[in-house]
Amino acid sequence: MLSSEVGTGPLPVVGEPRVVRGDLGSGHGQPAVEAPRTSWEGRYTALVVLADVLVVGVLTLLGGWISSAHLGVPAMPNAWGLAGIAGLLTLVSLWVWRAWEPRTLGQGSEEFSSVLRGTITSLVLLGLFGLAFELSSVRPWAFAFIPVIGLAVAATRYLMRRALHRRRFTGQCMHRVLAVGTPQSIAELVVRTRDNPHFGWEVAGACTASGRGLGGDTTIAGVPVVGDLEALHRVVEAGHYRVVAVTPTPDWSPRRLQRLSWEFENSPAEIVVDPGLLEVAGPRLHVKPVDGLPLLRLTEPRFSGIAKVMKGCFDRFCAVLLLVMLLPLLLGVAVAVKLDGGPVFFRQIRVGRHGETFRMVKFRSMVVDAEKLRADLVTMNEGAGPLFKMRRDPRVTAVGQWLRRYSLDELPQLFNVLGGSMSLVGPRPPLPAEVEGYSTETHRRLHVRPGLTGLWQVSGRSDLSWDESIRLDLRYVENWSLALDALILWKTVGAVLRGDGAY
Repeated sequence: MLSSEVGTGPLPVVGEPRVVRGDLGSGHGQPAVEAPRTSWEGRYTALVVLADVLVVGVLTLLGGWISSAHLGVPAMPNAWGLAGIAGLLTLVSLWVWRAWEPRTLGQGSEEFSSVLRGTITSLVLLGLFGLAFELSSVRPWAFAFIPVIGLAVAATRYLMRRALHRRRFTGQCMHRVLAVGTPQSIAELVVRTRDNPHFGWEVAGACTASGRGLGGDTTIAGVPVVGDLEALHRVVEAGHYRVVAVTPTPDWSPRRLQRLSWEFENSPAEIVVDPGLLEVAGPRLHVKPVDGLPLLRLTEPRFSGIAKVMKGCFDRFCAVLLLVMLLPLLLGVAVAVKLDGGPVFFRQIRVGRHGETFRMVKFRSMVVDAEKLRADLVTMNEGAGPLFKMRRDPRVTAVGQWLRRYSLDELPQLFNVLGGSMSLVGPRPPLPAEVEGYSTETHRRLHVRPGLTGLWQVSGRSDLSWDESIRLDLRYVENWSLALDALILWKTVGAVLRGDGAY
């Protein structure tokens, strides 16, 4: 259905929705009836603005002091005058790029993109200013101080976003959403928003063509049906909904949507339209207007070219770096496993990219004859689909339980990454027996190298159902990018430390 946040939590489940800003007016050309913005949203926006101003102000003063005291720049007017210009230019650039737009705060990558654009804009403009007036004192600001200010602003935004998300998991700071469409599409939206509360959407009402749910019910997935499509405007005005989410429905024509967008102009309320492209988002979606008709152009996933080379280089560089940094830990784990009796490593045939098999290596976490004992435990399987998993598997050793909780048994797979059979980020490496039962759709997960971590790792691990695990892997394949890899690696740290779903 509609996209959810990629940067701070679950990644997009569909293509980026089209957003039409609007008001709660009584009709095209008639006076708008203002829907009051939720009080928490105004307070949060004010806090973000205040935090940005404080961060920019403090670091600007610090930069001016460093310039005058340690870089030999005259105290006045160059050092402090330049500091004032840099600070003011940074704040203005953030405002120009709408870094304080309430609609983007606390969700999605757009918030951090605006901070990045504002930082780069101020850096470039200050550099041009220094070039025009031949000021060498601009260099430390262009190459050090302003980039640090940008990073500090982004870090502050991240901490504030985390605090906001924690409140949303308790049901606070949510946007009221009116879902419009068929009962089936509305039900799916309700489920997905409940599964991802950090996105900040609470479906509080629904409108269908008949004004009823399935079988004439008055609710859809526990959400009351508050009207039909004809009563949409009145319902929105009365309910003070922050978002109107239009899901795929045969009763909604393009002309009707256009009229609705006219009615919802110049207001905090938003119209969000689901394009109906499941699991496709980000770089693959492009708007191509044809004679005023906005068409979504869907490009193919790219697994070759410069992006593939960059991913391979990044994987190997990080694998070497991690092996060197974690060498004492690896040696300690190896000794513990050896003292537990049996070999240190466990090797198993897995299926990689394009169906090619490879030997995956892990620290041994089970007794030596674990594979032989599996036949006696088949009836106790708690795993999803063809996976065999048990929360209290008697074959797991005492050391193995600790290794599995914090995914330390997976660390030797860095050697697989170094050898090119695996990637740092990708779908879970399947067994040959699993692949034999794959459908044509599921085979798409073999288009990329399997990963040491992935969306399955940061979204629940072994607690996921088989269908959900496959859906996450396919979502990664459909929307792969280096930025997505970086985000998953960042989230993996928290998932491993928490140990959720690991057994």
